[in-house]
Amino acid sequence: MKKFPEDIDHKSKEEIKQYQEEQLRDILQYVNKNSKFYSEQFKESNIDINAIKTLKDLQKLPFTTKDDLYEQNDDFICVDRKQIVDYITTSGTLGDPVTFAMTDADLERLAYNEYISFKCSNGNPEDIYQLMVTLDRRFMAGLAYFLGIKKLGAGMVRVGNGMIELQWDTIRRIKPNALVAVPSFILKLIEYAEANGIDYKNSSIKKAICIGEALRNPDFTLNTLGQRIKDKWDIKLYSTYASTEMGAAFAECGQGIGGHHRPELLITEFVDEYNNPVKDGEPGELVITTLGVEGMPLIRFKTGDIVEHHTEACKCGRNSMRLGPVIGRKNEMIKYKGTTLYPPALYDILNDMKGIENYIIEVSTNQIGTDDILIRIATNGYKPDNFEKLIKDRFRAKLRVAPTIQFESKEDINKVKFPELKRKPVVFIDKRKK
Repeated sequence: MKKFPEDIDHKSKEEIKQYQEEQLRDILQYVNKNSKFYSEQFKESNIDINAIKTLKDLQKLPFTTKDDLYEQNDDFICVDRKQIVDYITTSGTLGDPVTFAMTDADLERLAYNEYISFKCSNGNPEDIYQLMVTLDRRFMAGLAYFLGIKKLGAGMVRVGNGMIELQWDTIRRIKPNALVAVPSFILKLIEYAEANGIDYKNSSIKKAICIGEALRNPDFTLNTLGQRIKDKWDIKLYSTYASTEMGAAFAECGQGIGGHHRPELLITEFVDEYNNPVKDGEPGELVITTLGVEGMPLIRFKTGDIVEHHTEACKCGRNSMRLGPVIGRKNEMIKYKGTTLYPPALYDILNDMKGIENYIIEVSTNQIGTDDILIRIATNGYKPDNFEKLIKDRFRAKLRVAPTIQFESKEDINKVKFPELKRKPVVFIDKRKK
């Protein structure tokens, strides 16, 4: 198994750069030999990978896009099927999930990433983490946290998502001191505790690793969601940012001023809408090149997430780059209950369901500052008593989350969907605060 330099983020910027350039040369040789997608791309573009020696030279290579992953998924796999030990999927722009094939070494890398991330967020072997995330449904996140906490040597209790009564019963019985949860779910825990006379402020919980939703504004002050939690429950909140494609995370330290980059796992770039590099502190789309991945390495993958990055050293002693919260989404990306969605994935489900004649999807910002999805539906006469439940169950099966459903008349839907001045039907309405 590959051994990663755990202290690389405390090295000088020049040492970090030198290490990454060595790893970059290795990964380019690896994908050129083992990846059908990249070997063909390099050949078609007349790229000599031996000429790519520095981080700046990366700009000579084409980007990898989400569409590439969807349309040529298998061509990214670099190992024999016998070496694949876990298959993970993520929701997709075209409605079908992208599969990520992971080897035993990739799972070790994932464990290392979360181990070092928990350490960054002041984790230690004395902690007991309550996992309020699922380890099944082909998710990477829950498995990653499990492996990382195990590697850290800390305790954990796997409750899963939802089940608020069981969450509080577990806290009472086992007395964990830390949560791993989606921030909006922490608010639901608080609401339940207040409604049921639970003295949550004097519980064993002292901190929370928050996933899937941003806690902070670009200036690192708490956003609406983060502040609502802190106003109710004065526990330490740590923000994280990750994705299945990266197989890595940007975790906050105790300073709370951005997620720390793991330079041994990712090479990062930040580009504007014209694909030109942006300066420190300016919004740009995060582009990543994965290091140390065997199954499906990615070169210059455009994440679609708009963020600001900061390169000045942190008071915690780390010299690695820090990533601010996601402040925008390319095109129509939706972050809903910790899951990244795209409208076509919703369209495919609705178009495939008996009884749905017409629909409109509205995305808005709710009271806690996160995305909400409302689907306004007109039926064709077929509408069983449990139709709303059937629709939500289909969404949960396909995307793992269920939006709000609202039934309306065909006339009302058509007025909005077919406005006189529009040449095309309006199916997606973005009402989010910009």
